[in-house]
Amino acid sequence: MKDDRDDMQPDRRRFLECMAWAGAGTLWLMHGGVAHAGALLKDATAQNATFGFVQISDSHIGFHKAPNPDPVASLRQSIALVNAQPKRPDFVVHTGDLSHLSKPEQFDTVAELLKEARTGQVFYIPGEHDVIGDDGKAFFARFGGGVDGNGWYSFDHHGVHFVALVNVRHLQGAGLGFLGPDQLAWLKQDLAGLSASTPIVVFAHMPMWSLYPAWGWGTQDSAQALSLLKRFGSVTVLNGHIHQIQQKIEGNVTFHTARSTAYPQPAPGVGPAPGPLQDLPAGKLHEYIGVRDVRHVRGSGTLAITEHTLV
Repeated sequence: MKDDRDDMQPDRRRFLECMAWAGAGTLWLMHGGVAHAGALLKDATAQNATFGFVQISDSHIGFHKAPNPDPVASLRQSIALVNAQPKRPDFVVHTGDLSHLSKPEQFDTVAELLKEARTGQVFYIPGEHDVIGDDGKAFFARFGGGVDGNGWYSFDHHGVHFVALVNVRHLQGAGLGFLGPDQLAWLKQDLAGLSASTPIVVFAHMPMWSLYPAWGWGTQDSAQALSLLKRFGSVTVLNGHIHQIQQKIEGNVTFHTARSTAYPQPAPGVGPAPGPLQDLPAGKLHEYIGVRDVRHVRGSGTLAITEHTLV
């Protein structure tokens, strides 16, 4: 991948250089597409938020190898971390790969564990591990198939429009995600009646930007979806799949990938292929896995995004 950091504006360059802070308890405040760092849980914007929610991703229940032979325990710890937040989140969104092999008992475990979360509701979208063998029928039967039965849906919450997209059912070359014409047509219709000033938050499992296509870390037709979002002044895209924090700012759109609650993967292009990192220092797994807290303040144009590891 081309490293274009030398061409960036200073604030954006500093933002990317400081990404390592995020896992150590930094609060990222988004102002006009630029990230500003503040102390975890001490910023007034987060304390005065109108509402918040938590993103959990890539639980991989059913995985039982190094570096985490017990992802059930780490998911339970993640939920305890959600419950320990000083201001209770309104809901949780799980951005896919609940299971490792789409087994009914794996889905049952996730559903039962997430009942322990002290939030109003849990929203789900599938990962590619959740649609193995049956094109997601078991997943959608258990966790909902959206209003049209295809898994994508949207909802509004305190003035913010949330869109859940499914990009794992028809993978393309190298395993790239794919939305497809039906979903893109639905998205166009869904957004049509919204004011350009409406804040938009998009959930997807695979990255909605070309993070590292050689490993399938991207969505082949994401540009078509993003073209529908470009008229909005504030768009935040949250995804999972790559088990690590990567961020990108592109015009009015800010992209955030999330940690897994199960295990980390290598940085893009580091090593021969993606997969569970096997060479973590002893006792350091919990520094690489965790959850994300997102807070919104009405009228401020700000999303406060806080990363929590399980350390």
